[in-house]
Amino acid sequence: MPAATGSVAGPLVLYAVVTVAPTVLFWCALRVPALLRWWRARRRPPVPAGPPIERLAADLRRVHRELVRCPPGTSAARRIGTRRAYDALLGQACRQVEVPHRLDGLPEGIDRDLERLRIEESLRSCGLAVP
Repeated sequence: MPAATGSVAGPLVLYAVVTVAPTVLFWCALRVPALLRWWRARRRPPVPAGPPIERLAADLRRVHRELVRCPPGTSAARRIGTRRAYDALLGQACRQVEVPHRLDGLPEGIDRDLERLRIEESLRSCGLAVP
């Protein structure tokens, strides 16, 4: 029982601490691990989205050789498939070195061929050895 000359504030503060402390401790126990995971993820270096640029350049050269060396009797399906594979590789390379391209929106024809040449030259100027 509090003394007649003492205040009631001391026991009320103690009561508030005793009743609120477990709630705060459990809240911290639930939130701190997620906070630590978030903090560690921010400190981690970004993971590249695609394959290494060296492998991409090697694949570009390989598919370009196949595209150029198609013998006269090669089926149209094989030629078109090889050309589409080359376009997909060019698109990946453009995304990795941040070169804008319009290959996705152009139909087959002269415009698309010119865009391929422009992209190849842009990639060369960025230091990527493309045939």
